[in-house]
Amino acid sequence: MIVITNPSPIKNETYIVHSLFEEGLALLHIRKPDFSEIEMARFIQQIKPEYRSHLVLHSHHILAEDFEITKIHFSEKERKNSVSIDMNRKTFSTSTHSIEDFNSLSSAFDYAFLSPVFKSISKEDYLPKTNLFEALKSRTNYKTKLVALGGMNAENIQKTHENGFDDVALLGSIWKNENPVKQFKLCQQIVQSHFQ
Repeated sequence: MIVITNPSPIKNETYIVHSLFEEGLALLHIRKPDFSEIEMARFIQQIKPEYRSHLVLHSHHILAEDFEITKIHFSEKERKNSVSIDMNRKTFSTSTHSIEDFNSLSSAFDYAFLSPVFKSISKEDYLPKTNLFEALKSRTNYKTKLVALGGMNAENIQKTHENGFDDVALLGSIWKNENPVKQFKLCQQIVQSHFQ
């Protein structure tokens, strides 16, 4: 299971991030689109070094070397404009918004988000234009792990798994919750019982 940071800073964010890792969070995608390189470096510095192998950078990829981060995420736009991807001992992920895009990914990508599966919790008026469960029937790419994103919560994780997704990514259901860690543990239990 993957958690994506809230785009803007959250109160006690570092404390919550450490608590999520203590509860067994596998991957934290750091998506802070408005952060400068210095702000991003400061954010990463606040995360304990033992958790940095679980971080995925969405921007300021140049910082990966400084912090020994081996996981890089490319937005759809970056992927389509990218001339070449340096395969040097890194794990790559990307974002897709259609099964056709997902199917056409190169084998460089270990996993990819497909979104939105449901109405987004964090983005207003961001909802599926097509039924992605129906679209999944035409999946041909099995080299890349398929991760459901968009409106994921404890009520729909099981349905997501049953309909062919390999994993889920949470954003709004964690950061819009009064108790993010409790919500994470609830979702984690569901994932562990259905995605094994």
